[in-house]
Order: sequence, then C-alpha cells, then structure tokens
Amino acid sequence: MASDMASTNFPWLTLAIFVPIVAGLVVLALGRDDRPGFTRKLSLVGSILGLLVTLPLYTGFNPDTADMQFVEKAPWIDTFAVNYHLGIDGISLWFVLLTAFITVIVVIAGWEVITNRIAQYMASFLILSGMMIGVFAALDGMLFYIFFEATLIPMYLIIGVWGGPNRVYAAFKFFLYTLLGSLLTLVAFIYLWHAADGSFDILTWHQLPLGYTPQILVFLALFAAFAVKVPMWPVHTWLPDAHVEAPTGGSVVLAAIMLKLGAYGFLRFSLPITPDASHALAGFMIALSLIAVIYIGLVAIVQDDMKKLVAYSSVAHMGFVTLGFFVFNTAGVEGAIVQMISHGFVSGAMFLCIGVLYDRMHTREIDAYGGVVNVMPRFVTLFLLFSMANSGLPATSGFVGEFSVIMGAVEYNFWVGLLAATSLILAASYSLWMFKRIALGDVANDNVAAMKDLSTREFWMLGIMAILVLYMGIHPKPFTDVMHVSVDALLQHVSISKL
Repeated sequence: MASDMASTNFPWLTLAIFVPIVAGLVVLALGRDDRPGFTRKLSLVGSILGLLVTLPLYTGFNPDTADMQFVEKAPWIDTFAVNYHLGIDGISLWFVLLTAFITVIVVIAGWEVITNRIAQYMASFLILSGMMIGVFAALDGMLFYIFFEATLIPMYLIIGVWGGPNRVYAAFKFFLYTLLGSLLTLVAFIYLWHAADGSFDILTWHQLPLGYTPQILVFLALFAAFAVKVPMWPVHTWLPDAHVEAPTGGSVVLAAIMLKLGAYGFLRFSLPITPDASHALAGFMIALSLIAVIYIGLVAIVQDDMKKLVAYSSVAHMGFVTLGFFVFNTAGVEGAIVQMISHGFVSGAMFLCIGVLYDRMHTREIDAYGGVVNVMPRFVTLFLLFSMANSGLPATSGFVGEFSVIMGAVEYNFWVGLLAATSLILAASYSLWMFKRIALGDVANDNVAAMKDLSTREFWMLGIMAILVLYMGIHPKPFTDVMHVSVDALLQHVSISKL
C-alpha cells in the first residue's frame, strides 16, 4: 500500500467521529421522556449534522490516488507510541458515509415507536455511529482496537434494554462472541507492535517482512475477531438471536454497518499484513464462504420468523463478501465492497419493512400475515422492490456486487463461481416466498384488514432507501470509481510475497 499520504488542514475525520458522539451526549443531558418531541428533534438534528460533516470527505476526495487522504496525526499515549492517527482511502470512504446516513434513518425509524428512555435510545445510536466511523478511519492499530471494541457497548445496551422478550440472553451472546474473538486480535496487535519496533502504525504493519509461520498465526488471530463480526459460518449463531431480539433500529445498524466492521478488518489487516498466509488459506476461506452462501441460504428458506429469515440471508450475503476478497482479483474485491454497501441499503430496508409490519401487528410470524397488498399497497410496492434487490435482481444494487463477485470467482475457478451463483436461486426462493406469503392473496384475517398503509414518515424513510437501491443498481460507476485505485493497490501489495 502507498505510504505517502495526502493531507488536509481541516480535521474532517475528527468531526465525522465526534460530532455524533457529542450530539449523543447532548441528547443524554437534555433529552427527557416528558419532552419526547424535543428529544427526537434534537436527536435528528445531531444525526443530520453527523451526516453533513462527512460530505466534504466525498467532495474533496481524490479517486486517482491510493494514498490515505484527510490524514490527521497527533501523539496520544507516548509510552507505547500510540497515536491519534486517522485517514481514509477509496476502500473506507463509502463506509464512513454509509454509517452517517444509516444513523439518520434509524433515528427517523424510532420516531414514534420508542416511547420509553427515548434520550438514551437515540444517544446510543449517535455514540455508536461515531465509534463505527472511528473503526473505518483509524490508521493506528490500538486506536482501531479501542473503537472496534467500544462499538459493543452501545449495541449491547440497544439489544438488552429495548429488545424483545429474550433480549438479555441475545445481548450477552452478542457481547461474549464478539469480545472473545477480539482478545486474540489484541495478542496479534501486540506481536505486530513488537515486530514493528514499537509502532502501532497500520501502514507500517503493511510493510513488515513477516515469516510464513508468524503470518499464519497472525492471520488466524485476526480471523478470530473478523470472522465472528462478519459473521462467517460456523461462528454466525449469535446473529439471528441478536436480530430477532433487537429493536428495528438495532437490526438495521447491525446488518447495515456492524457486520461490515469484520469484513473491513480483512481488507485493512489480514490481506495486506499477511499476504502469503492469505493466499495459503484462501481455499479454507472460500470453502467457509461457499458454505455460508449455500447452506445458510437453505436455512433461511425454512424460517417462520421474518427477522430470522433476513438475518440468515445477511449471513449468506456476507459470505459473498468474504468470497470476493479471497479470489484475489479486481472483479472479486470490488464486487465484494459494492456488495457490502448494497447490503447496507437492502438489508437495512428489509428490516425497516419488517419493523413497519411489526408496529401494526406485533408479530414477526410470516403465517400471521397474508393479503397485505389489499390494505397497504404503497408499502407492498416498496417491499417488493427490496425483496427483489435481496434476490439480486438486475437494475437493483443487489445484482451489481453479486454479479461482480461471481465473475471474479469464475476467473479464479469456474466451479467456485458456479457454486456461488446458486445463491441467486436460493435468495430468490426465500425472499420472494416470504413476500408471497405476507403480501399476496386474500386478506388473511381481521388483524391484517385493520392495518393502515405507510405514514408520511415511513414512506419517505423507505422511499429514500428505494432510490439508493435503484440508483446504485442502474449507475454503480460513482461507487466503483472511488475504490478502484485503492483496490488495485491492495491487490498489487497482496500479490508480492514477503518471504
């Protein structure tokens, strides 16, 4: 990776991280349940400010260089040479923007639904947003680790306080799985710090001439954290429980952003720091990815709970992402990154749709619905679009990344590409079968007959997501142009043996 870094005098990344965190603290301090309108508006203003301060990152970004941009560096913990070191490239830019955007959406999604501890709920999402942006922007290993672990706390509270009947069990399972995986990563980071003569600088780590055995051990230690976070099969079992119990906003952020933290870790750490181990273990990673794509797709088909079905579908779609990384070609890696962005829009929208239904019927059982199109035509139109995008329909964002990953997989090995392509059939099976049972046919019962169509707030919330899904599907070039040079630089770096 290039080490010469384009810099800027204005601390845009610091603002992107700390504006939502400070806004969350302000909401905690001033928000009260007896003033719900004020609390919600304050939260919305905070989330919009958080989005606005990320926009200059896009407008000022130079896509013609793989160097880190908007770099900020200041000494922090001198004893261990830990620096407050931030920067983004074409790989991380989109995830900063996506995080800020999704935060606005979840504040709007919880507008009327959350009626107790409103300030704490909204503040949790705002603080979580800043921490996740910190993960994507960190160029210091210890800073990355602190942000990476800190994201667990707000999400633990979101699931544990505002979740469903088994929320405490789901929150503990989420916390323990992700924390235990990360402890091995801390060991790897300390080893890399020692190998780099006392430096936590991630770009310095990229250049370390590690031997084959240390590379394998470091790769496996990093794998422990990132695979759980993605989550890859077989360490995915925490995700369905977390999704089912989480409130709608929690499910949206979990699917749209938090799963991407693990995938991003593979790109920023595993591939560039341990290129020889990445190539040696590529078959292992591809096998796990294909199991996620095919087996978990089959598991999704038999689900009765809408949230569980979409949760398992997330595991299958993220299997595409890890598959794309380890075929080591431009189509695969770019397709995987596009798939991550698209999954943020599509899975987020699917959970919002489930939230809309749950707010009216207070059940997620698919069999409790039927004939919803007769009473909620506007909702069903948007729900159909998102279900199609989840299936990978051409002209939706879901198609672009999956097709590119399949092409990259075919270039790597025809049979790997063929097995990956079966996911399009499986995704259509579970997505459209769920849609048919919920939306089509005669009105199933009196509860469905009493349902009201989308409110103005819900329509705009889902409408914006629909526009993004279609725009990305029809015109993906703006997304790929930004990442292209950075992806090429990464692949060139990974192709060079350090042995």
